[in-house]
Amino acid sequence: MSAHTFKANNPALKSFVEVKKDSDFPIQNLPFGIFSTSSDSTQDARVGVRIGAFVVDLAELSELNLLNDLDFDHSVFYENVLNPFIELGQTNWRATREKVSELLQIGSDLEKQLKDKNDKVLFPIEEVTMHMPVQVGDYTDFYSSIEHATNVGKMFRPDGDALLPNWKHIPVGYHGRASSIVVSGTDIHRPKGQIKPNDADSPIFSPCRLLDFELEMAFIVGKSTSLGDSVSIEEAENHIFGMVVFNDWSARDIQKWEYVPLGPFLGKSFASSISPWVVMLDALEPFRVASPEQDPKVLDYLKYTKKHNFNINLEVDLIPQNEEATTISKSNFKYLYWNMAQQLTHHTVNGCNINVGDMCASGTISGKDENSYGSMLELSWGGKKTLTLKNGEERKFIQDNDTIVMRGFCQNENVRIGFGEVSGKILPAK
Repeated sequence: MSAHTFKANNPALKSFVEVKKDSDFPIQNLPFGIFSTSSDSTQDARVGVRIGAFVVDLAELSELNLLNDLDFDHSVFYENVLNPFIELGQTNWRATREKVSELLQIGSDLEKQLKDKNDKVLFPIEEVTMHMPVQVGDYTDFYSSIEHATNVGKMFRPDGDALLPNWKHIPVGYHGRASSIVVSGTDIHRPKGQIKPNDADSPIFSPCRLLDFELEMAFIVGKSTSLGDSVSIEEAENHIFGMVVFNDWSARDIQKWEYVPLGPFLGKSFASSISPWVVMLDALEPFRVASPEQDPKVLDYLKYTKKHNFNINLEVDLIPQNEEATTISKSNFKYLYWNMAQQLTHHTVNGCNINVGDMCASGTISGKDENSYGSMLELSWGGKKTLTLKNGEERKFIQDNDTIVMRGFCQNENVRIGFGEVSGKILPAK
């Protein structure tokens, strides 16, 4: 489907809800999330759509008989995760986004109804609590940025090839920990584990000393498969519901000691943070771009003809406690060597089944220049360089009480489509 096929993407659309020009959430976006209005409970958590500085309550829209055109059981809007809604399939997600778009336009039935009665449909964002948008059954982390993989290779294997022989032939990934994926705003305790100081003969047990972030995006699986089945490259995007910004927290010293021979474990599994609003691929249509050229040529099952990458600007802020933010990285999703369609196709080519709500992260997204590196490991080049913050403090890695904030947004002359932010504060080790 091309960008203009989706009526909800029309840049001329205007909402009766006031939306600031620099908002991530104009009427052309309409991402889905899970919100509640009583901060101490998830009992009333339900499905919402973001417009400007407000959340639209889809359960309430159903109560007002404004969603009668949607031919499915509206009880999915009362659920405290998006999984049952996503399971309804792509046709129904699209119909829901188009219907909400109609209702939010100037002169709509909803606008008239809200003028006549004080129905509680729109909630100011500061009055709601956001929750995990999906129940994540499985989580896979890829390693899809050639710039990041090259940087890490140079640091870890200074005398060898930066890229291992398989890297340009397969989208490298590993199975991660789903239970510790948390929504933006969740505090993270500094992890503990075994580390081996450079001057020591044996490891010690210690809180992590080299705590890092990884700037990533993740997609949420929208269509399940059966064990033994594979998803073709042409069908891959039909199995993707939408995307979030993803911070894959990393304990570099724990990781360095443990990762040979089986790869990431405690250095990664303590926490990953995601932005609360899931932006549908449909909303990103106007921002499709070609992926970097792949050389050598990939095997046939990974070959594609469509543009599967998106021009998503990414930013990372580091905020010391009670201080102002310093933007320490500006990158872009379009740099990824391996795109989402290739990732999902490769993931399933062996017959691995996927389920609605599964999450697949991109791996750290770095660009070519130093200001676009997507981790402290690269920004400080393994601790050899120092970052100076606005208040004069210096960092090589993340300190206790630092907050990391990541943002993602697309922008052209017509519209800005954003993801909001994912933030997390590091507390001392327990």
